[in-house]
Amino acid sequence: MLSEIGITVRFFEPAHDISDLTSDDIVRANATMLEATRSILERRSDLYTIHSMYLQFYLGDESTIPIGQTVANAMATQIICSAEFTILTKVQVECTDADLLTQGGQFMSFFDACPYAFGGLTRLCLGYIKLGESEFLKVFSICNGLEHLHLYRCDMTGSSLLEIEHPQIYKLEIIGCGFEKVHLKWLPKLTVLSFVYWTSRHDPFSLGCVPLLQNVCITNVGLSLQNMVKLSQLLGKASSISELHLNFKCERIWVKPESVKQFSMPFHKLRSVNLFNISEECDLNWTMFILEGAPNLEELCIMVQDHFCEMLWGVYRQLHGFSEEKKDKGVVEWETSSGFKHTSLAVLRIVGFQAQDKFVRYIKSVMEAAVNLKEVYLHEKQGCRRCKRRVRKTSTYPMTWKRKRSIRREIRKGMCSPVSIHFRKEMLSGNQ
Repeated sequence: MLSEIGITVRFFEPAHDISDLTSDDIVRANATMLEATRSILERRSDLYTIHSMYLQFYLGDESTIPIGQTVANAMATQIICSAEFTILTKVQVECTDADLLTQGGQFMSFFDACPYAFGGLTRLCLGYIKLGESEFLKVFSICNGLEHLHLYRCDMTGSSLLEIEHPQIYKLEIIGCGFEKVHLKWLPKLTVLSFVYWTSRHDPFSLGCVPLLQNVCITNVGLSLQNMVKLSQLLGKASSISELHLNFKCERIWVKPESVKQFSMPFHKLRSVNLFNISEECDLNWTMFILEGAPNLEELCIMVQDHFCEMLWGVYRQLHGFSEEKKDKGVVEWETSSGFKHTSLAVLRIVGFQAQDKFVRYIKSVMEAAVNLKEVYLHEKQGCRRCKRRVRKTSTYPMTWKRKRSIRREIRKGMCSPVSIHFRKEMLSGNQ
């Protein structure tokens, strides 16, 4: 009678590290996974609907196919509203191109053996495989009920352009993949898009027919050879975006500020913007172009921090193609339009606030432009466990009541806006 079923291979695999898994380990883990899946699915009554079914298992030469066939049989005899495959691979750490091709071949063998199982999926999570263009098209075609697609560290042979057409996908996540470019040609139900990391010089994706796209999250480390991204060109064909999340990973700002004429057309419905992990070396005034180009923006959240334990230093930055300058000239020289006023912004949040001139100047600029601003929240930078001690040593966040009162007076000096200024120590949850 269970309405939600979740079976994960990680409960059955050996206790040692995933990088030490052998082919025999995977065969044994999948065999136990198959036994558990059959035990549950083949003993059910077809009177009860399965509202959600989640299966996580390893990609293998022969051990994977019976799992798919068991699921296909269940789909043929029972009502399953939502079904998800998360397919793991043996090689993940230091995965070579040959490994990606081998694992891609294993996946297609499994896929061809179990088309009915894949045809009934609503969510598919794939990683560490390399397929040909025709194979990707085949997957998209047969998985015609797919609503959520997650691709992690995938790549494609031959052509460098991946085109996606699908009638049902509403959530698409492409993370750390090697595609030169992705063209979202026809996704009429897509509402959530997440694109994380790219290595090409040019824009990582382009939009075709995406009339319902509302939530966009883009994360990248701006490498020195990569061109800056113009959001008006990247997202210009999406006229319904209401939430935008950009993550700079404490490195170079990879977004190019644009004039109101260029930026405002595609972002007139934008309500919320989150700018995560802006390096402490960077100025903040460039972010005003978003405020200028999004007249209906209601909340702006900015996170400023340097994640010391993840950053590269010295000669290692050049070896990995990192930019020496995190402050691009075009970003540094951006100036707000004279007399600009914004009537919709109600909330400004700054995570990683420091008692420094650049923060005070920025807040005053926003207060001066946003005539209906009501709340300003200034959050302390927390840092992760590994770099928290260094953060505490360098922090200038006001801790005492007297210091906070002084900062409030400094921000409000010469301002007529009745804005409430709040100091918060707790960290915001969300994309970091």
